[in-house]
Amino acid sequence: MKKLFFALAVMTMLPNIINAGEEVKIGKSNIKLDSRMMTPEALWAMGRIGTVEASPNGKQVVYQVGYYSVKANKSRQVICIMDADGKNNRQLSTSSKSETDPSWFDENTIAYLSGGEIWIMKADGSDRKQISKTDGQVEGYKFSPDRKKVIILKSLPFHEVIQKNPDDLPKATGRRVTDLMYRHWDHYVESIQHPFVYSVTDDFAIGNDGIDILNGEPYECPMEPFGGIEQLAWSPDSKSIAYTCRKKIGLEYSISTDSDIYLYNIGTRTTTNLCKPADYVAPKNDPTRTLKIQAVNAPENLKNNVGYDQNPQFSPDGKYVAWQSMERDGYEADLNRLCIYEMATGIKRYINWKSDVEAFCWAPEKDKQAQLYFLSVWHGCNNMYSVNWKGEVKQLTETWDDWTSIQLANDGKRILATRQSLSAPTDIYMVTPDKTIEKTNIQQISFENKHILDQLTFGKVQQRWVKTTDGKEELVWIVLPANYEEGKKYPTLLFCEGGPQSPVSQFWSYRWNFQIMAANGYVVVAPNRHGLPGFGQEWKEEISGDWSGQCMDDYLAAIDDAAQNLPFVDKDRLGAVGASFGGFSVYYLAGHHNKRFKAFISHDGAFNLAAMYLETEENWFSNWEYDEAYWHRPQMPNAKKTYHDSPHKYVENWDTPILCIHGEKDYRINYTQGMSAFNAARMKGIPAELLIFPDENHWVLKPQNGVLWQRTFFNWLDRWLK
Repeated sequence: MKKLFFALAVMTMLPNIINAGEEVKIGKSNIKLDSRMMTPEALWAMGRIGTVEASPNGKQVVYQVGYYSVKANKSRQVICIMDADGKNNRQLSTSSKSETDPSWFDENTIAYLSGGEIWIMKADGSDRKQISKTDGQVEGYKFSPDRKKVIILKSLPFHEVIQKNPDDLPKATGRRVTDLMYRHWDHYVESIQHPFVYSVTDDFAIGNDGIDILNGEPYECPMEPFGGIEQLAWSPDSKSIAYTCRKKIGLEYSISTDSDIYLYNIGTRTTTNLCKPADYVAPKNDPTRTLKIQAVNAPENLKNNVGYDQNPQFSPDGKYVAWQSMERDGYEADLNRLCIYEMATGIKRYINWKSDVEAFCWAPEKDKQAQLYFLSVWHGCNNMYSVNWKGEVKQLTETWDDWTSIQLANDGKRILATRQSLSAPTDIYMVTPDKTIEKTNIQQISFENKHILDQLTFGKVQQRWVKTTDGKEELVWIVLPANYEEGKKYPTLLFCEGGPQSPVSQFWSYRWNFQIMAANGYVVVAPNRHGLPGFGQEWKEEISGDWSGQCMDDYLAAIDDAAQNLPFVDKDRLGAVGASFGGFSVYYLAGHHNKRFKAFISHDGAFNLAAMYLETEENWFSNWEYDEAYWHRPQMPNAKKTYHDSPHKYVENWDTPILCIHGEKDYRINYTQGMSAFNAARMKGIPAELLIFPDENHWVLKPQNGVLWQRTFFNWLDRWLK
């Protein structure tokens, strides 16, 4: 994912022993663990596993780990290798420079990125050699199955929206903008990625003959802001490339999620759209209204794959291409299905599972019970499933975890995967499916942070079902304080999820980490309110157009249940915290909580929805969620309710201390939203603080900013709840 997970440079390896109450060195930083409780410094000391790949013969696994130095405010990405059973684990990287994106060139050779170039080395780390010469322009790569070609991702200047300044004004900093989508996530769009195909010689050298497969087209591939090399795939015969692209710019791009899968023939240099007929013409849309009521989403048009289509993968025999597919245009949280395209006939079939397909891979040809494996969230856990040609789905794992990636182990029988939970950061596993869940074998093969985790005390995680005001039930995760004692009451935090349609599953976060909240002596109440995936599509979709309705009732139902029925919850010391839509939730609850809470924290939250409608960069989001622009008269019911219930209109009811946090490079929810909320609180005389990051986006990525975030977070809560 370019621009989001990036190497920052240098950190030494962590020590093996950290004793409670003892000051120790982590990298060049001293930290102190107090009574085995997690600290921000300990959290940032943990290694973060990234890319994982099995060798072609299935005997070894290469993977990437990021280590962070708080003192240096930097990171170093390194490459490690181990046997497929987890033995002989060792680090291959020796340079102070970051090394990323490891992949197997062949059974004895590993390719990787360093300094914007592709390098190779032997599997023991020796004989390192740079094989690309692009002046540091490589941002991603993927070798063809026959190893005679390679896709290289490079950025090109883009001036369709932000015009190029005159050559005789080289120091001018102004930007002349002529259309929408001039900013995305955290940057101005003045370059876009394109995939190039290069030849590879027998001695591993990459030629200078790169062919831009989108030559002359003003479209990005992969797609902003999170797309990477996973959005392109080689055919098994190395003659074609399937790639993801949304062939729109400006206003059209900003209101549409319509991306397609294209097939590029290397020999003829021709491109075919696998999603739509050659004569397809998109209907004209009103950019100020939701696409759900417009012609593009009419039933007769939905067969043309007008929603998100991305991440193609060819079947091992090359007869099929599968990809993740959403049905409707303009709806980023539509059901994520599996689409299977037959190359010979052009026929598409869809696997409509009850929840989103988060990731997938083709099963080995020898597996007669399954054609594809996939990950999907259900009831707050992201587990592993298989599906056969009949569309019959079988669950392979059933644990309180989040499986986060899935691929073949290349030994014909096992799955290589990564997994995390509310109590464990990401590690690598081998999974051997069987006919029943009980017989599926799960083997952990990496233990990246064991030397730290073994010395920390975590809070116990409980699952609870709470009755909602509409007569249904919501799943609520309860996390007890790490120092929990029977009979004591503890301050309690209501966690409000973002998205607004992201699951409160068994995720591990390096910022919104429930275990560091537990380490600071808080109970965490984390409800899977209406609008979250994993409880059926109807439950997920009920939030659109109703941000201030049932989902807010669900929050209050969860915290009221905890305050009334859990003996360890102190009902007089309740706080509410959240980010993004969760931050909006906090701002809304601040005007409607009826004295329940004693403190609030909102990170990157939406405060004024009318302002946000025109400030956010992906306009399809606001259109779908609000129904239409705020200036329309008369207004559709959802739009009228949305703008009427915007949190900024209820500041008159605010009476509770609030901390507002925002990043100035957040172009999804602009920092003026957080500043406005803080200013409103102070002008009302309410105790408030504003933590503003000039160099952070919707997330907080720099180590010292991350530690500052945690310290500010808990200082504020401790001030009002302890």
